[in-house]
Amino acid sequence: MRILGLDVGDKKIGISLSDNTHTLAQTLKVYRRAALQEDLEEFRQIIAEHEVNEIVIGLPKDLSGDMGKRAHSVAYFANKIEHLTGLPVVLWDERFSTNEADRVFEMAGINRRKRKPYIDMMASQLILQGYLDAQKTR
Repeated sequence: MRILGLDVGDKKIGISLSDNTHTLAQTLKVYRRAALQEDLEEFRQIIAEHEVNEIVIGLPKDLSGDMGKRAHSVAYFANKIEHLTGLPVVLWDERFSTNEADRVFEMAGINRRKRKPYIDMMASQLILQGYLDAQKTR
């Protein structure tokens, strides 16, 4: 069984998966959002195909730690996916995940134009890896 990691944006969702031991996060793809029902159906299929038993969704809190408009939107999506799948959904603080993903690409020498299509996928991997690492220390 695997854990699904999501970086939910208004237009795209970065998707990553854990390995079966819940040790490593690996990128899967970037999904371009459509209507909510289509989005949920896409994730129902991914969950079935990859034998997912838990979902981690990055929660974009404000720098102060408060939940702004975007965080409420992500929480709404998380609630919908939890009801659809019946799987536990964890909201994981994702502050700075996109910045961190950008730094990873920068260190690899990949220019901004080339990294743009992959930034959400890398952010989802960083969110999921942070969650996996935190679980291992407990």
